[in-house]
Amino acid sequence: MLVFLASRLDSSLFMVVAVMAWLVVLVEWGRLPAGSRKQACFLLGIGSVALLFSAWHGVFLGWERIMTQNLQLLPMFIAVSFLALTNPAAEDDNLPTGRRAVVTTATGTALLGAVINISILFVFGDRLQRRNSLTTAQAIVLGRSFCSAAWWSPFFISAGVALTYAPGMQYSRTLLPGLLLCAFALCYSIVEVGFIRRVEFTGYPVRVESMTVPLLLAVAVIVGHHFFPEMGMILLICLVAPPAAILLMRNRPRLPQLRDFVSNRIVSTVSQFVLFLTAGVFSVGITSVIQVFPEHFNFAGQTFNNGIFAIISALLVGMGLVGVHPLVGISIVSPMLLPLNPDNSQLGFMFLSCWAISTGSSPLSGVGLVLTSRFNVSPREILTGNFHYVIAMWLLANAVNVLYFG
Repeated sequence: MLVFLASRLDSSLFMVVAVMAWLVVLVEWGRLPAGSRKQACFLLGIGSVALLFSAWHGVFLGWERIMTQNLQLLPMFIAVSFLALTNPAAEDDNLPTGRRAVVTTATGTALLGAVINISILFVFGDRLQRRNSLTTAQAIVLGRSFCSAAWWSPFFISAGVALTYAPGMQYSRTLLPGLLLCAFALCYSIVEVGFIRRVEFTGYPVRVESMTVPLLLAVAVIVGHHFFPEMGMILLICLVAPPAAILLMRNRPRLPQLRDFVSNRIVSTVSQFVLFLTAGVFSVGITSVIQVFPEHFNFAGQTFNNGIFAIISALLVGMGLVGVHPLVGISIVSPMLLPLNPDNSQLGFMFLSCWAISTGSSPLSGVGLVLTSRFNVSPREILTGNFHYVIAMWLLANAVNVLYFG
């Protein structure tokens, strides 16, 4: 991350960052879970075959692009991982129940998760579980609420992916519709669980002070982006998140906690390194094949209109529900849509919507796997319980697209 920041001053260091990132993959390969290795091998294998095929037909996009396709996202992973240091401490009071508990748990998960990311599921889930399990209602509220932050949070990886695959996207233009859809998603879950299902709901005791740090960090990045748009959102997060997290960290003394984090806990980013680097090879391979057969992979005579938005977003959400990582789907469709010269902010909004809807509803997404493996929630219940939510939020995303982007 430090070399990446230095490369902003000396661009020749960017390839040093690339070499270091790929060395992380090689050094840590043996410690990866079997599932991550299989996924990485699949992406790397398909991407390599596509690159060889394209090179045979005279199309080669260069080693630098192959090695650096998703590289700028990796320092962001490291920077965001520091925010785990600001995790709220465990509460000792009794757990709240009823409709108010649904509201506080949903909003608390969304706001805290928007900054400290997926670790909030462990914090909340570990407190709420009974006999190592969550109820279906609790799983639905936690999963949907956490992923709803993908619509607007600059700390979510979805933001970095959208900025990468919709180059020229203006974060300030996606913030308002993103916040609107996040609010819709929260209200949908609150009404469903609290007023329609009417199940007995035990929630997390969220307090006002626990919201202070996430809101301060989010506001700092958003304000910084407004006054320094040329700096770029990813660079801004890398500059703000680590020092802010160290300054606002919960546990004391700071130095031993920070040493433990760097020595032991930051290694959790390795799986993301492997996925995004190999997905970068896959993306460049797909882009190369598209350039070999441009007549077969184009929307000749089309424009990126509301109809295309609806069709492609439905496709990406469907792929996400069956376990295809949103990054993979986005990396496939982006090279086909960019030649249409779309409004890149509208394209980025589509990517954010697909990410938020699919990851919050699928038992095979990263969030779904946390709920099923750690908290013993039934995959079938996650899928069936979220089916109507997927349709409703897809329709709302398309409505917001028509009204906001025209």
